[in-house]
Amino acid sequence: MDEISYEKWVSITEISTHLGVSKDTVHKLIKTDGLPAKKLGKLWKFKISEVDQWLSQRELKSK
Repeated sequence: MDEISYEKWVSITEISTHLGVSKDTVHKLIKTDGLPAKKLGKLWKFKISEVDQWLSQRELKSK
């Protein structure tokens, strides 16, 4: 049987640490720059792979 792996969703605290920015900056990036995130109730959730891919695409556009 094939093994399916699922990436866990991380919190705004975890993604801000991963990116090395404040939680306020993460909120700003969601609203103004389209940082990939899902809102579940009052909580924002992120997949690190999606955020990393988004960041890489932004770096390519700025070159």
